[in-house]
Order: sequence, then structure tokens, then C-alpha cells
Amino acid sequence: MSDLPNPLYDLIILGASGFTGKHVVKESLKFLNTPSSPLKSLALAGRNPTKLSQTLNWATGPNPPPSIPILTADITDPPSLRRLCSQTRLILNCVGPFRLYGEPVVAACVETGCDYLDICGELEFMERMEASYFDKAAEKGSLVISACGFDSVPAEFGLMFNSRQWVGAAVPNRVEAYLSLESKKRIVLNFGTFESAVLGVANADKLMELRRSRPKKPRPEIPGPPPSKGPTIEHQKKIGLWAVKLPSADTVIVRRTLGALTENPGGLPGRNESDEHIKKREAFWSTVKPAHFGVKIGTKSLLGIFRIMTVGIFIGLLGQFSFGRWLLLKYPSFFSVGWFRKHGPSDEEVRSASFKMWFVGRGFSDRSLASQGNTKPDMEIVTRVMGPEIGYLTTPIILLQCALIVLSQRDNLPKGGVFPAGIVFGPTDLQERLQENGVTFDVISKNAISH
Repeated sequence: MSDLPNPLYDLIILGASGFTGKHVVKESLKFLNTPSSPLKSLALAGRNPTKLSQTLNWATGPNPPPSIPILTADITDPPSLRRLCSQTRLILNCVGPFRLYGEPVVAACVETGCDYLDICGELEFMERMEASYFDKAAEKGSLVISACGFDSVPAEFGLMFNSRQWVGAAVPNRVEAYLSLESKKRIVLNFGTFESAVLGVANADKLMELRRSRPKKPRPEIPGPPPSKGPTIEHQKKIGLWAVKLPSADTVIVRRTLGALTENPGGLPGRNESDEHIKKREAFWSTVKPAHFGVKIGTKSLLGIFRIMTVGIFIGLLGQFSFGRWLLLKYPSFFSVGWFRKHGPSDEEVRSASFKMWFVGRGFSDRSLASQGNTKPDMEIVTRVMGPEIGYLTTPIILLQCALIVLSQRDNLPKGGVFPAGIVFGPTDLQERLQENGVTFDVISKNAISH
């Protein structure tokens, strides 16, 4: 909670005039002052009040915009950020790349005891924030949660959904996620994602250095032998995709949640939760069975895979030196073979895009089989998460539902600290809320594997 006993606003959207920020504003207005919504007051914040006013007009057009306060704040001006945070219960941070601009916002939230959610998918930033601010956030009662968008809630909740289908004595060994991006027009992705990927390559050594300096987290016990790496390019016939490994944040964030669950088998206690909620939380986590996890990106054609690998090679090679990074960021459309554009997708391209994320779980029909030497998995469960365009539709839907849970169920959530979304929101009704808002979870098949 904020320093003020009664903050002026339930939430403030920072960076509201950016590409993703304006869609977050549009999504938030759906829940402002509606029956049963905890969102009663909202403000927009950023450096340029004129752009913020234009965002509000865009988000409500053709209707006139509601009277929503517009606040000036600049990440290079820490006092302005502290003033901002002291006026609200929750900050939604949409200002990226986060490794460049995120820390001052986290610092201000922690200092004032305000809660913080963002749409970051940058591992070095997230792990550095946990290392630098966890203890103070826990002390001040500030809940700091990154990756509350397409990175990495579909992966986290998709894994948990698949894991919970392994009932009774059945246990998963490995769950592989296959991401398929689809469009009736053409796929155009968020330039911020491209910029973050380029900077991620540039800062890979810093991430390694940070990890070496941190104590190792406990790893969950997963029944059965570790799975083999498998081929570089895979043809997953069951879901009709060619696939290649995707070096995204999802795998690491899922591992962080499973690590936190290993340390806290009943989940994280709420700051003032009821006995009923304690039972519900512990019952939920008792049904989540850990598994090895990986993510691949898939397309319907082998040619599409070579296109993906070409983009990966460009980013991996050119991202290592400054002139290469300049080239990548100056000509994103060329080096991403048309997938990333500086001005982002058109409204029509956004509306026509969607995603499917398939989760293929392999494991054992009985835990006892897993301990019998070289036994191979004898059971497969396939589930799927599906939703609209990832950057401008799915991400705002997820961020807003996370925010509404923080506002309405705060006592059931941890007092404070820096966490991935899965370990905090797992036992809440986030999955049901996403289902109601267009991000769906389905069981596709459960089969025995014959060898």
C-alpha cells in the first residue's frame, strides 16, 4: 500500500501514451466504475501531457473521453516518481525497455510501499530487481511483479493447467510449449520486443555475472530421468507444426515460480488471508506437479522455421557489438524479415492476429514407474492456451486482470517482495478471469504412449 492512508487513485498507468500503454488504457476503461469492479479511480502518467490526452481520445473514440487526471512524471526525475507512487495503490508500468527505464519506477514503488506490475519480459532486469529490492519491498509492503503480460502468464498458467491434468498417481516429466502466431493479414510484432531482444544479447554477460553472484535456488524434484535435448528442428505432427527452440523469458520465469514453490510448498502466505483462503491456496498448489519445461516457436511450414532462424542469427550475431545493434534498431523490418516495424502494426493487423500455445506433456501414468531405471514416459496430455494478438490485446487483458486481483484481493496476496506472476496469482481466479476475457484454456487430448 502507498504511504498515504487513502491514496487518491486505485491505479496509475505509467507510459500510457506508448504503443502498448495506449491499449492498456483502452482495456482499463472497460473496468472503470463498472458494477463489481474494484477500479473506481484511475490516472494516466508520463512525460508529455499532450500525448496522454491524445491517448485518452484514441482509447474512447468516437465517444468523448471521461474526466481522467493526467499527471506528469519522468523516470529521470525520482522525486516526481515518488510523488506519483504516493498517490496510488498500484502502478502499471508500460515504459520499456525496462533494463533502461524500469529501475527508477521499481525503486519509487518500493520506497513508498506502492504495488507494482509491469509487462516486462527482460530476464536481466527482473532478476536484478529481485536481487536489489526483494528485502526492502517485503519490509515496506510493496508487491513487485514483472511479466504480467504475454510474457509470461500464458506460459506460467499454461504449464500449471497442463500439470493439474495429471491427477491421482499420474505425474508429468516434461511439458513442451509450442507457440504459434497466426494472422488473417500478416504478422507484425511490437518493436519494443525486438529492442528488448537486441539489448538482451548485448547484456547477456551481465545476466551471467548476476546469476553467479546469487545463491542457487532449490530445484523441484521431477519424477523420471531428465529428457533428452531432441532435434534442433522438430516436426510435431500432432499439432501440425514445425518448431525450433525459442530463447524467451518464459522458460526461466516458469523455473523461478517452480523454485519458489519448492521453497514454499503451500504457496506464499497472504498478508492478512482468511483460514478459508489458506486452505484454498494450499489445496491449489498440492495439485500442481512440477515438470521440465521448454518453449518452441512453431509454424506450419519448414520455410517459416528457416525464416525464424534467420532472424535469430541476425540478432545473435549483430547484437553483440554496438554498430550491429545500431543496424538492427535502425532497420528492424529488414533484419526481422518484416516481422517488426518501428511504428508497429496497424489496428487492422492487430485485430486479425491471434496466438495458440500448445502444451505437450509427457509423463507416467503412475509415479512408481518413473523410478524404474530407463522407463520411458507412457502417457501424454495435450492442452492449449489461445487468445488474440499478443502485444496489444492479450498483454493488456492479462495486465488488467492481474491489476483487478491486486485491487480486490490484496489481503490474500503476499505482503511484499519481488516475485514472478505465477507464484502470486496461481491460486487466485486469474485463469477464470482470462477465460472470460478471451484468453482460453482447453484440454485437447489424454493418451497412452505405446513404445
